Amino acid sequence: MVEQTLPNREKQPLQGREQTRPGRHFVPDVDICEYEHELRLWVDMPGVTERNVAVTLKDGVLVIEGFVDPSLYAGLVPRYTEYNVGNFYRQFSLSENVDESRIGAKMRNGVLELTLPKAEKAMPRRINVAAA
Repeated sequence: MVEQTLPNREKQPLQGREQTRPGRHFVPDVDICEYEHELRLWVDMPGVTERNVAVTLKDGVLVIEGFVDPSLYAGLVPRYTEYNVGNFYRQFSLSENVDESRIGAKMRNGVLELTLPKAEKAMPRRINVAAA
Protein backbone atom coordinates (compact mmCIF):
# COMPACT_ATOMS: atom_id res chain seq x y z
CA MET A 1 0.00 0.00 0.00
CA VAL A 2 1.40 3.39 -1.01
CA GLU A 3 1.16 6.14 1.58
CA GLN A 4 -0.44 9.27 0.26
CA THR A 5 -0.90 12.67 1.84
CA LEU A 6 -3.86 14.69 0.70
CA PRO A 7 -4.12 18.46 1.20
CA ASN A 8 -6.60 19.83 3.73
CA ARG A 9 -9.62 21.61 2.31
CA GLU A 10 -12.20 24.06 3.54
CA LYS A 11 -15.50 22.74 4.96
CA GLN A 12 -17.98 22.17 2.15
CA PRO A 13 -21.68 22.98 2.34
CA LEU A 14 -23.86 20.10 1.20
CA GLN A 15 -25.07 20.55 -2.39
CA GLY A 16 -28.04 19.11 -4.25
CA ARG A 17 -30.10 17.54 -1.45
CA GLU A 18 -33.44 18.76 -0.15
CA GLN A 19 -33.45 19.21 3.61
CA THR A 20 -36.41 18.57 5.88
CA ARG A 21 -34.65 19.88 9.00
CA PRO A 22 -33.79 23.55 9.43
CA GLY A 23 -30.19 24.69 9.46
CA ARG A 24 -27.11 24.26 7.36
CA HIS A 25 -25.70 20.88 6.37
CA PHE A 26 -22.04 20.18 5.75
CA VAL A 27 -19.99 17.36 4.26
CA PRO A 28 -17.89 16.04 7.16
CA ASP A 29 -14.18 15.40 6.66
CA VAL A 30 -13.37 11.68 6.60
CA ASP A 31 -10.08 9.82 7.00
CA ILE A 32 -10.01 6.27 5.58
CA CYS A 33 -7.35 3.66 6.32
CA GLU A 34 -7.13 0.17 4.91
CA TYR A 35 -5.77 -2.64 7.04
CA GLU A 36 -5.33 -6.32 6.24
CA HIS A 37 -8.74 -7.35 7.62
CA GLU A 38 -10.78 -4.13 7.55
CA LEU A 39 -11.27 -0.55 6.51
CA ARG A 40 -11.57 2.17 9.16
CA LEU A 41 -13.23 5.52 8.68
CA TRP A 42 -13.00 8.48 11.04
CA VAL A 43 -15.72 11.06 10.43
CA ASP A 44 -15.29 14.54 11.99
CA MET A 45 -18.61 15.95 13.18
CA PRO A 46 -17.98 18.64 15.82
CA GLY A 47 -20.90 19.09 18.19
CA VAL A 48 -22.52 15.72 17.36
CA THR A 49 -23.07 13.18 20.14
CA GLU A 50 -23.75 9.46 19.90
CA ARG A 51 -27.47 10.17 20.44
CA ASN A 52 -27.53 12.51 17.45
CA VAL A 53 -25.78 10.40 14.84
CA ALA A 54 -27.43 7.98 12.42
CA VAL A 55 -25.58 5.39 10.34
CA THR A 56 -27.70 3.42 7.90
CA LEU A 57 -26.97 0.88 5.21
CA LYS A 58 -29.32 0.19 2.34
CA ASP A 59 -28.62 -1.34 -1.07
CA GLY A 60 -24.86 -1.11 -0.56
CA VAL A 61 -24.92 2.60 0.34
CA LEU A 62 -23.66 3.64 3.77
CA VAL A 63 -25.28 6.91 4.91
CA ILE A 64 -23.88 8.95 7.80
CA GLU A 65 -25.93 11.78 9.33
CA GLY A 66 -25.01 13.90 12.32
CA PHE A 67 -27.37 16.38 13.92
CA VAL A 68 -26.20 19.31 16.04
CA ASP A 69 -28.48 20.69 18.74
CA PRO A 70 -28.55 24.43 17.95
CA SER A 71 -29.64 25.28 21.50
CA LEU A 72 -26.12 24.39 22.70
CA TYR A 73 -24.82 27.38 20.77
CA ALA A 74 -27.57 29.88 21.64
CA GLY A 75 -26.18 33.10 23.03
CA LEU A 76 -22.54 32.29 22.25
CA VAL A 77 -20.49 35.04 20.66
CA PRO A 78 -17.19 33.41 19.71
CA ARG A 79 -14.16 35.55 19.02
CA TYR A 80 -12.74 32.94 16.65
CA THR A 81 -14.04 29.67 15.19
CA GLU A 82 -12.52 27.06 12.91
CA TYR A 83 -15.73 25.27 11.96
CA ASN A 84 -19.30 26.25 11.24
CA VAL A 85 -22.19 24.94 13.30
CA GLY A 86 -24.56 22.74 11.35
CA ASN A 87 -25.66 19.22 10.60
CA PHE A 88 -23.60 16.71 8.64
CA TYR A 89 -24.35 14.30 5.79
CA ARG A 90 -22.11 11.90 3.88
CA GLN A 91 -22.67 8.70 1.93
CA PHE A 92 -20.44 5.98 0.51
CA SER A 93 -21.12 3.19 -1.97
CA LEU A 94 -19.62 0.02 -0.53
CA SER A 95 -18.00 -2.64 -2.64
CA GLU A 96 -18.90 -6.29 -2.30
CA ASN A 97 -15.56 -6.73 -0.55
CA VAL A 98 -17.07 -5.33 2.68
CA ASP A 99 -18.86 -7.71 5.06
CA GLU A 100 -21.95 -5.55 5.61
CA SER A 101 -23.25 -7.74 8.45
CA ARG A 102 -20.24 -6.93 10.67
CA ILE A 103 -19.96 -3.13 10.27
CA GLY A 104 -19.40 -1.41 13.61
CA ALA A 105 -19.55 2.21 14.76
CA LYS A 106 -18.61 4.20 17.85
CA MET A 107 -18.69 7.90 18.60
CA ARG A 108 -16.24 9.79 20.79
CA ASN A 109 -15.72 13.54 21.17
CA GLY A 110 -17.39 14.42 17.86
CA VAL A 111 -15.52 11.77 15.86
CA LEU A 112 -17.41 8.77 14.50
CA GLU A 113 -15.23 5.69 13.95
CA LEU A 114 -16.58 3.08 11.57
CA THR A 115 -15.08 -0.38 11.16
CA LEU A 116 -15.84 -2.10 7.86
CA PRO A 117 -14.56 -5.68 8.01
CA LYS A 118 -13.49 -7.19 4.72
CA ALA A 119 -15.53 -10.08 3.36
CA GLU A 120 -13.88 -13.49 3.46
CA LYS A 121 -13.47 -13.49 -0.33
CA ALA A 122 -11.50 -10.22 -0.15
CA MET A 123 -9.04 -11.53 2.43
CA PRO A 124 -5.61 -12.65 1.34
CA ARG A 125 -5.13 -16.39 1.62
CA ARG A 126 -2.16 -18.66 1.36
CA ILE A 127 -2.19 -21.17 -1.47
CA ASN A 128 -0.42 -24.45 -0.81
CA VAL A 129 2.04 -25.53 -3.46
CA ALA A 130 2.33 -29.28 -4.06
CA ALA A 131 5.43 -31.00 -5.37
CA ALA A 132 5.17 -32.04 -9.00
